[in-house]
Amino acid sequence: MDLKNAIAVVTGGTAGIGIAIARALGSAGSPVAVCSRTEARVTSALKSLAGSGVHAVGTPCDVTDAASVEAFRDFVTRTLGQPKILVNNAGIGRFAPLEQMSPDDFDAVLATNLRGPFLVTRAFLPSMKAAGEGAIVHVASLAGRNGFEGGTAYCASKHGLLGFAKALMFEVRRSNIRVITVCPGSVATEFGSPERAAGKTKRALHPADVADTIVATLTLPDRAMVSELDIRPTNP
Repeated sequence: MDLKNAIAVVTGGTAGIGIAIARALGSAGSPVAVCSRTEARVTSALKSLAGSGVHAVGTPCDVTDAASVEAFRDFVTRTLGQPKILVNNAGIGRFAPLEQMSPDDFDAVLATNLRGPFLVTRAFLPSMKAAGEGAIVHVASLAGRNGFEGGTAYCASKHGLLGFAKALMFEVRRSNIRVITVCPGSVATEFGSPERAAGKTKRALHPADVADTIVATLTLPDRAMVSELDIRPTNP
């Protein structure tokens, strides 16, 4: 895929891995639309992306709410046009032993990490099918392949996302739409680990490592698709 002028959407694209993906796609020539729950984070991200020379637009969006997602889709098509690339990156983590995990926290993780990609993909997929091309990228996690203590909600959501993406791949591949799922290991962001963000963990991945990997998979010839890819620190 040629990324120049290929409109891209990145959910959760205002911080961490998300803004790194938006910056990498924009630097490769894609106009980018980002969203986050709050207007302040969107405004800050757009300023940062503009400073990197990226053509970006953005608006608040709650990916767990169907009406909010549809409004975001309409905003994207109105301001940029029909997207060719969708990156489902928005995600949250709530970590606790099972007996200490509240039903509300469990539901919030599943709603953002699994219902969110369903709603966003459902909103943008028809235009990709009509165009006969596109790419949908899911940012999952190695927690989608493994479990860890205190991660019942998060691991369940990411295991579910892998299953969702596998089924979607078979559903849309004949429409020339690629479905790509990346599973990063430890990444140096504030997500779930202030120590990781402060650089106190050994050899964690950087957000740009994940972003560059996604760009590399997208720029393969259209006949080739990396359906799932694990990204690990070389020497953690």
